[in-house]
Amino acid sequence: MSIKDNLLKIKESLPQNVTLVAVSKTKPLADIQEAYDAGHRIFGENKVQEMTEKWESLPKDIEWHMIGHLQRNKVKYMASFVALVHGVDSLRLLKEINKRAKQNDRVIPCLLQVHIAEEESKFGFDETELLDLIHSGTLDSLQHIEIKGLMGMATFTENTQQVKKEFQSLKRLFDRVKLELPGIEELSMGMSGDYEIALAEGSSMVRLGSSIFGARN
Repeated sequence: MSIKDNLLKIKESLPQNVTLVAVSKTKPLADIQEAYDAGHRIFGENKVQEMTEKWESLPKDIEWHMIGHLQRNKVKYMASFVALVHGVDSLRLLKEINKRAKQNDRVIPCLLQVHIAEEESKFGFDETELLDLIHSGTLDSLQHIEIKGLMGMATFTENTQQVKKEFQSLKRLFDRVKLELPGIEELSMGMSGDYEIALAEGSSMVRLGSSIFGARN
């Protein structure tokens, strides 16, 4: 199956209101161009330097999503073009994104990352921290970011019941946060291994790499 075939097959299977982020990390420009030529425009990278190099080389109507763990000292390199930051996991990072967005005279859309997995290696706010942040009023002072929704990663496990439970907990939290922040609309959850479960639990955005581009080397 070609990249184009994989993309079209996945797009046909996704509900209308779900956004597909093609995870292009480690993939060469030619692969991304092939997906672009098949009509796809939204790509996700997990390293700022790699994303910046690809942004410089590829068509400018691509929406680049930063999906990996983001270090504060790297924000400045992508602030002029990044379309959505998925993994905002601290107030300090939010403030840095706000500062760099202001310097570039733009508003950067962000998702707040919630820690739902049982793995310690995953990043994100826990439920209490997230609600404290929202209730603190701090977000109102950050004029150059727009909170678009939440993002979370389930535990990497064969246990589909556990994955389902984690996605359900994130959806519940999303519904609760939406009462406080009515403008949020995106719930980014689900990757190649578990996106069908995520869709069933209400995901609006899935991040798929290997099922489009093939297995990573």
